Amino acid sequence: MRAYEETLTTAFTASGTPRTMARIMACLTLTDSGSLTAAELSQRLRVSPASISKGVTFPEGQDLVRRKRDQGRRERYSFDEDIWYRSMMAGARSTAQIAETSRQGVGVMGPRTPAATRPENAARFLDFISETIAHAAEQAREVLHTKPAAASEDTGEPRADQE
Repeated sequence: MRAYEETLTTAFTASGTPRTMARIMACLTLTDSGSLTAAELSQRLRVSPASISKGVTFPEGQDLVRRKRDQGRRERYSFDEDIWYRSMMAGARSTAQIAETSRQGVGVMGPRTPAATRPENAARFLDFISETIAHAAEQAREVLHTKPAAASEDTGEPRADQE
């Protein structure tokens, strides 16, 4: 389990996620409950509670990690089935913002000038990408709420209890 958690962390960091944040996301993804207290995360990841608090700031702001008060002052962080949907939608919104900013550059440089061509093309491209991501995420959202089918014995794949 620890080896796979490291593999998942590496995948997150390869996509640009800072290491501590990636470790927190991997840890939350791989818990049965999908949530852990700050103290549990700190213990499992062998980092300070301050590192946990700092590591969840950005994903929490993107609505990727939820923070809840748990029995008094303890904080509990969680993922849910919609995490990947929200992640894709946050990416689509970010891409749309870059498109809008590019479009503003066209006005600054003057339409139909050579310098305005790049941001104008970028804006059209990024609009298309943003809309495509949002549409695909909406279409695929139900997959996140589907329970995987139980592995049948004729698949040739070993079940966890057979390994």
